[in-house]
Amino acid sequence: MTTLNLDDFSDLIERPDGGVRRDAEERRERLAVPAGALGRLDELAEWLAAAQGRVPVRPIERPRVVLFAADHGIAAAGVSARTPGGAHALVRSVLDGNSPVSILAGRLGAGVRIVDAGLDCEPGLLPEDVVRHRVRRGSGRIDVEDALTREEAEAALRLGMRIADEEADSGTDLVVLGDLSVGGTTVAATLVAALCGTDASVVTGRGGRPVDDLTWMRKCAAIRDALRRARPVLGDQVALLAAVGGADVAAITGFLLQCAVRRTPVILDGVVSAACGLVAQRAAFRAPDWWLAGQASGEPGQAKALDRMALNPVLDHGVTVGEGTGALLALPLVQAAAALAAELPEQAAQEPNDQGDTP
Repeated sequence: MTTLNLDDFSDLIERPDGGVRRDAEERRERLAVPAGALGRLDELAEWLAAAQGRVPVRPIERPRVVLFAADHGIAAAGVSARTPGGAHALVRSVLDGNSPVSILAGRLGAGVRIVDAGLDCEPGLLPEDVVRHRVRRGSGRIDVEDALTREEAEAALRLGMRIADEEADSGTDLVVLGDLSVGGTTVAATLVAALCGTDASVVTGRGGRPVDDLTWMRKCAAIRDALRRARPVLGDQVALLAAVGGADVAAITGFLLQCAVRRTPVILDGVVSAACGLVAQRAAFRAPDWWLAGQASGEPGQAKALDRMALNPVLDHGVTVGEGTGALLALPLVQAAAALAAELPEQAAQEPNDQGDTP
């Protein structure tokens, strides 16, 4: 297998069709509802039309929630309110229909797919179609050791690329992206701080299940230590993901890049998907044009990453549960934007003045 070079994506990824976006804007001006009256729904519809390459925009018919799951070794440093190695319980909750994302997905008609990239549990605890993609069991503790070997990082990137291809080939027309992890926000904050050149305290949040002050200080210290290991490899995205990423983080990065190649629009959820987006942007600067920020999670690292990618969250409802839930809440708005843009009538043509200028 050839060595993976993420810089190749820069040549593979094009921007959504700018001409189609202009056509969508012009069509919007002709609709019976006054321009601006629908607020940001107009912008969402034009983004989607450009991604689809057609006017009028097609309805969203096959949305899909894709969740990458893994455990991060840094959780052993006491940086999370969850038990280290406990991400499989999050997966089980989604599979059993007991989590917010699974309940909402059922209501919104979106299928849910879970990909085990690096859970730290026995494979027999979960269905074969979830665990069969696993790159490794858990990851290294990034404050003192690499999360992955370079070979494992490449394997995880290729896994994400493969999942993106499978979704595109199956007809998925919009992806809602999320993660199921323990320790993931610490890893994500490290990547954001490294790529944005900021200190650990600027990006350290409280996590999906908020931590107390002492745990926050441990988390901040762990990120600071991990940053010392990240900075020497900033010029090599694969090496960066191996040093301070994880199997799920690398897989999401590959997934985002390949979705852009396949022209599949993606709604990002929280700080983990935003951090992966930053890594992907480093490899291919056009890639973020294919993504929509579903929500503001309140994590400072997410805000920093979205600002760097010039992505403005659709929602800000204080949803911190993770698991793609916040991004999924944005799905009805995107669907509504597409429906209105496609189905609203155009203004009636003005009748000519048949009396002329004669008094």
